[in-house]
Amino acid sequence: MGCNRNCGLLTGAVIGAVLAIFGGILIPVGDNLIGKAIKKEAVIANGTIAFENWLVPGSSVYRQFWVFDVQNPSEVLEQGARPKLKQRGPYTYRVRYLPKENITENSDGTISYMLPNVARFEPDMSVGTENDTITCLNLAVVAAPALYTNTFIQLLLNTWIKASKSSMLQNRTVKELLWGYKDPFLNKVPFPLDPVLGVFYPYNGTVDGLYKVYTGKEDIKKTAIIESYKNKRNLSYWEGYCDLVNGTDGASFPPFVKKDQILRFFSSDICRSIYGVFRGKQEVKGISLYRFTVPREAFASPAEVSDNYCFCTDEVISKNCTVAGVLDISACKAGRPVFISLPHFLHASDSILHDVEGLSPNEKEHETFLDVEPITGFTLQFAKRLQVNLLVKPAPKIEHAFQDPIRLAGEHNTDLHTLPPKPSCVRPFFFLTTHIWKTRQKEMVARYVKWLLLIVGLFFFQSKTIVKRYIWKVEM
Repeated sequence: MGCNRNCGLLTGAVIGAVLAIFGGILIPVGDNLIGKAIKKEAVIANGTIAFENWLVPGSSVYRQFWVFDVQNPSEVLEQGARPKLKQRGPYTYRVRYLPKENITENSDGTISYMLPNVARFEPDMSVGTENDTITCLNLAVVAAPALYTNTFIQLLLNTWIKASKSSMLQNRTVKELLWGYKDPFLNKVPFPLDPVLGVFYPYNGTVDGLYKVYTGKEDIKKTAIIESYKNKRNLSYWEGYCDLVNGTDGASFPPFVKKDQILRFFSSDICRSIYGVFRGKQEVKGISLYRFTVPREAFASPAEVSDNYCFCTDEVISKNCTVAGVLDISACKAGRPVFISLPHFLHASDSILHDVEGLSPNEKEHETFLDVEPITGFTLQFAKRLQVNLLVKPAPKIEHAFQDPIRLAGEHNTDLHTLPPKPSCVRPFFFLTTHIWKTRQKEMVARYVKWLLLIVGLFFFQSKTIVKRYIWKVEM
């Protein structure tokens, strides 16, 4: 029995050693098999998993809005007090549920398409209805001084603002703010212009693009990377490399993502390319994901991160490019004084954050992240968080909207226009989160990746079982 036992153990050890050597040979072979399979299915070509999930999102995509409601409008308008803000939301819309349009496969290894814009209100996922009323900045009145700096024009604007009984603040429904309303001030302007105004007006029925991306057929490392946007490689909004369209659209990346990679993606919402860095691992429904987040450095001032110098467009407002956390995108908004930031001015300079009351930046709730399946490069979860702000600019000739009653106290005989202008300030308007929870895509990726790993690992598992059973029988 002792010999049989020793012989069995020896034989098992020999078999184990042989299998280990054999396994060492098969591991690169298995990696090669996985690589070939992924390269076949990850390219954007009709019939692949990547194409099916590229054409239309695998599950619902939601855009949620939180609007800042001004709680002390009388004090702001009559006493020049700091606005006290209350966050109201979410107001949820389903977006991106239509397939891409005008899809054209090109001979240079790219594919072109347009993204249809559509939004449908989801009452069950919202705190109220689209008819909820919000006290907020008046879009037209705030934009007027930035668009028209000529003194004579501002005097005319002032006349029309007063005639329409408009002011810096207004009461509007959520639906009006987002999708459009007839503005009484613009309606008084005796020139041919569209009096309808809204943050996303017009939206439904419009398209975003033309996008042209690499399919990955010729080079798997370029899969889904944008070759051009609106037939250009640059945006014409910024200086230098800041103006380039870099990376993908964020929905997917080239396969075999590494932790030390910087994932670059372009967002037309913020009129620039941005990037994410590895933060940690996530596991969802048994799928191991890499979480990438947009770091604080992406919105840092050029004084701290010199690479951001080309995003500094106004040295006065940015205090010689030392203010962090806000980005002037007026160049891509037809000159309207729109600034973007992370929600609640996360990572912004104290001078910006403390200019209003009611904000509480929180990294967990307000950061942007992407959860990427590293083998395929598919983004399975995505939360893009963005705050839209308006620059309230001094305009002495538009006193009805921009007077500062605090400074006028005791100076009732002083002409308003002789007072020094109040400094410009960035005021929060609303913030939004675009959520992607790709349930169906998760299941497809899990099934495909696990199938590949099962094939490669099956032999090793069975081999270990054979050895264990052999040793067990010998010992008996």
